[in-house]
Amino acid sequence: MRELATLLGVNPNTVAAAYRTLRERGVIETAGRRGSRIRPKPATTGREQIRVDVPEGVRNVADGNPDPALLPGLADAFAAAAAQGDREPVLYGHAPVEPELTRMARTALDADGVPDGTVSVASGSLDAVERVLAAHLRPGDPVAVEDPGWGSLLDLVSALGFRTVPVGVDDEGPRPDDVRAALRSGARALVVTDRAQNPTGAALTAPRARALRSVLAEHPETLLIEDDHGHGIVDLPLHPLAGVTRHWAFVRSVAKAWGPDLRLAVFTGDAVTLDRVRGRQRLGPGWVSRILQRAVVRLWADGAVDTRAVAASYGARRDALIEALAERGVVAHGRSGMNVWVPVPDETGAVARLLHGGWAVTPGARFRIGSPPGIRVTISALAVQDAAPLAEAVAAAIRPTPARTYV
Repeated sequence: MRELATLLGVNPNTVAAAYRTLRERGVIETAGRRGSRIRPKPATTGREQIRVDVPEGVRNVADGNPDPALLPGLADAFAAAAAQGDREPVLYGHAPVEPELTRMARTALDADGVPDGTVSVASGSLDAVERVLAAHLRPGDPVAVEDPGWGSLLDLVSALGFRTVPVGVDDEGPRPDDVRAALRSGARALVVTDRAQNPTGAALTAPRARALRSVLAEHPETLLIEDDHGHGIVDLPLHPLAGVTRHWAFVRSVAKAWGPDLRLAVFTGDAVTLDRVRGRQRLGPGWVSRILQRAVVRLWADGAVDTRAVAASYGARRDALIEALAERGVVAHGRSGMNVWVPVPDETGAVARLLHGGWAVTPGARFRIGSPPGIRVTISALAVQDAAPLAEAVAAAIRPTPARTYV
């Protein structure tokens, strides 16, 4: 910075401000004593651009959406919420969280062993994660993330000016040795998906959770964020990590089970974290619409989603595809949720051949930092009987091409 200030004939503070702006916009990233470097592409460009255009007549198993047939109708819930709003209008200065939403969410969290804490509301999981990270970290701080992991989260971490530290994942969740190495290297935060991990379908088991809690106990100042977006679509038990470290947040979205357009997530955490997040939220949007919160309460109270049936439906489709792939010698992963991860030797070639064969899948590059290539298949648009033809197409797409013989 001093050299650049001298070269340009400006104050060093001006150069520092320029670096800060570039970092905040995701153009550069800071790597501690190694200085700053330009990113391969700006973080704000986003991994969303790594996608496959789905031509007419091609089956779309790429978009990551839930099955619309398993989502509840919203009209009655919103009509009831609007009527309540007419009777009890929410005005400036009123409580930001619907009391009944707090009660119902806290009851469910208690049942799952999530430590006690006030319930707050954000506009979806990413909004909650962003607010928690920003409440504790500064640009340049390293954040440990799953690899492969949720592409939108990887983009968010980079866009906030933080540095991603990849942590390997297997079917039981993040690998403890990788987490230990990341925290020892200086990672100030760790983001973990408890169930229905995107893209691998990993879910924390009890032994893995114990191992991770042991690692986190060695680093009590780590900011721990848990994402349980799979709540409502997964029948595996929750094994939370929250409470081991001084600062933590546990986030639970309604998107996958009740509808992505609801844009609502409840979260809890330690007192300092929640106080900082709520204080900053008051200076921005103020609160998430209480009409929206009341609609979610109505959906929960009415049992609008049979969560066991939804989990069973996704499980049957997922298991059918994994079994069909195994019969053809293809290894795949998907313990929970609505996605199956298939390691492939040639990601680009596999995606292209599948598209030619009538199937659109998501390239693994959208989810990877340094992990091996793969493809993600979303099973929510499939019927069980689709498993065999799709597995055949995948097997053909990743099968080595026979060498040509020239005479």
